[in-house]
Amino acid sequence: MAIPFIDLGVQRERIGAKIEANVLKVIKHGAYIMGPEVKTFEANMAAFAGAKHCLSCANGTDAIELILLGLGIGDGDAVFVPAFTFVATAEVVPMTGAEPVFVDIQGDTYNIDPVKLDAAIASVAAEGRLKPAAIIAVDLFGQAADYPALAEVARKHGLPLICDSAQGFGCTIDDRQPLEWCVATATSFYPAKPLGCYGDGGAVVTNDDALMEKMISFRVHGGATPTDVATMNFEHEAKYLNVRVGMNSRLDTIQAAVLIEKLEIFGEEIELRQKVAARYNELLAGKVKSVPFVKDGYVSTWAQYTIEHDNRDGLQAHLRTLGVPSAVYYPIPLHQQPGYSMYTAGGWDLSVSEAKSKTVISLPFSPYLDEATQDQIVAAVTSFNG
Repeated sequence: MAIPFIDLGVQRERIGAKIEANVLKVIKHGAYIMGPEVKTFEANMAAFAGAKHCLSCANGTDAIELILLGLGIGDGDAVFVPAFTFVATAEVVPMTGAEPVFVDIQGDTYNIDPVKLDAAIASVAAEGRLKPAAIIAVDLFGQAADYPALAEVARKHGLPLICDSAQGFGCTIDDRQPLEWCVATATSFYPAKPLGCYGDGGAVVTNDDALMEKMISFRVHGGATPTDVATMNFEHEAKYLNVRVGMNSRLDTIQAAVLIEKLEIFGEEIELRQKVAARYNELLAGKVKSVPFVKDGYVSTWAQYTIEHDNRDGLQAHLRTLGVPSAVYYPIPLHQQPGYSMYTAGGWDLSVSEAKSKTVISLPFSPYLDEATQDQIVAAVTSFNG
């Protein structure tokens, strides 16, 4: 039997009956948009995150954009993002009229480098063409960025710090989630994520009441908030008073029904992920260029298990011949992508991002990866002599 890159089958066997019952309930009650399961899931998600609020939406990309819109990011603003991440992190910035400023990463964690971030902000401010406006840190491959250090940089420059935890929701630093340092955390429920639904979905968690109210408005066509209605004396449905230009980004009720059950076992699955990753590290240490490094006190959700190899492309071809799938995240850093090469503000060295893009390769991973399959994967990796 072929080895899946991310095996969702075991989880489906475990909770599939409950999910099917929840989905059937939605089909029967007919509230397919913003139904009661959405509110239930948002409450459960906020509780898991230790947050006052959770706003679900259509996908993780919209989740980041909703935060930027809620903060009033727009024309003439600079938003600082890592150069080594999925394009969605940078993609939403021009959508608001702002410009992304690419910052290099730390070589051990692949996350944005606080020292280089500080320098990039100072450079943009000195240049004067753009106004530093926000920082988006990414929890790449599941490990939290260095939020204590990043928060110091954010405070120094008076900028909001945003967490893009599409890959890392549930990760912690000394048992504290990124929201402890950030104005808001965005995440994705794409099926392959550690907490995924059966389609597209996303969410924002925050403790900021004013930001939450704005995001609620932007999520559904810029409809009036309670504050808007009170100040404008509007007596009809708030959705027909469009105070701002918004979007249409709602989580389907059926996806919320799926996520309610998945969130119930998510904490346990994070623990299972630690065991699988630790065993990989034990078996592969010293046999590849590097195995993943997790900082002391940090707990990763292991969205991917990513090693490095000097002949990455050769290894990937070798694994393919043995029936072992793999993935390369990300072969082209964002500042070198054709659609983003015009964004050169900051002008800083991005050589770590460039170097890592040539050596990283991710292996099959799930919380339910059995030892026999893992041994087969490790044997395939270590049999490569290129």
